[in-house]
Amino acid sequence: MAKCDVCGKDENMPYNCRHCGGTYCGDHRLPENHNCTGLENWNDPKGVFDSGFDDNVNSGGSTSRASSLTDKIPINTGTGGPLAYFRGNMTYTVLALMWLTFLSQLILQQFLSYEAYSSIFVLRPYHPEYVWTWFTSIFAHGGFMHIVGNSIVIFFFGPLVERYVGSRKFAILFLVSGALAGLGQITIQMIEVSPITPFTSGVVGASGAALAILGVLTILNPDLKVYLYFIIPVPIWLLTAGYAFISVFFLAGAGGGFGAGIAHMAHLVGLVIGLAYGQYLKQNRNVSAPNRLEFGGGGPGGPGGPGGPGRGRF
Repeated sequence: MAKCDVCGKDENMPYNCRHCGGTYCGDHRLPENHNCTGLENWNDPKGVFDSGFDDNVNSGGSTSRASSLTDKIPINTGTGGPLAYFRGNMTYTVLALMWLTFLSQLILQQFLSYEAYSSIFVLRPYHPEYVWTWFTSIFAHGGFMHIVGNSIVIFFFGPLVERYVGSRKFAILFLVSGALAGLGQITIQMIEVSPITPFTSGVVGASGAALAILGVLTILNPDLKVYLYFIIPVPIWLLTAGYAFISVFFLAGAGGGFGAGIAHMAHLVGLVIGLAYGQYLKQNRNVSAPNRLEFGGGGPGGPGGPGGPGRGRF
């Protein structure tokens, strides 16, 4: 038994401060609670408190201890650090990156040649080895209405999926489904080339990832009610089935999987990935989704809600 150097309390399991060498009770074990003379060295990664009764605690810091990757990043990744915002907000981070990329497109296309511009932002069938375009093409878009349409779906549906799977898995779902959707599109372009869709056509857009998000929610709750074009109430399964039908229809008749300038193969690939992942979640986790989604004004029962992925390159 020892006495606390601050309050004199008898302590059966005293805490010995490595920084100043004092002995303290549980209330005064932290450096800031006993006016530790070594407080300025508190950020020393080797510094730990020796409880005096646990042999597994390395008070000397001489033995190598495993450390996480975040410990090596020279940025405060804790809950109060600059990266704390990204926890639980990956959907909005994705949206921000999409719009920043779109702004970059508008600027760079004024200064770069078509080849240089495409090599940065566009996933093309004759340059699949440009691995970075597998991902940059997800955030790039072919026009203002294209990015607005995709943003609507991601903004309304994304937080629901992120809530179920977590921010890290949501980011993985978004990137993997978006990349595979784009690769699926250029693959069918390589196989089926026609005068309607020349081999030089490329792919941009987050619609494949947006359809994956839609697919996940369709499996989790097929009766989830949404408002098509903010007006028409429909169950989400009907919206999903409609996109699947349109994609298959154009794939059967349009060269390279394009129809009206839309990469339907990319839509279909993203949707299938989302449906498969949603089924996995349903079988392995007890998740549920609300039966109704309403956004916008009008109060209860008023119109509002996503109108589905926007038309665009994909």
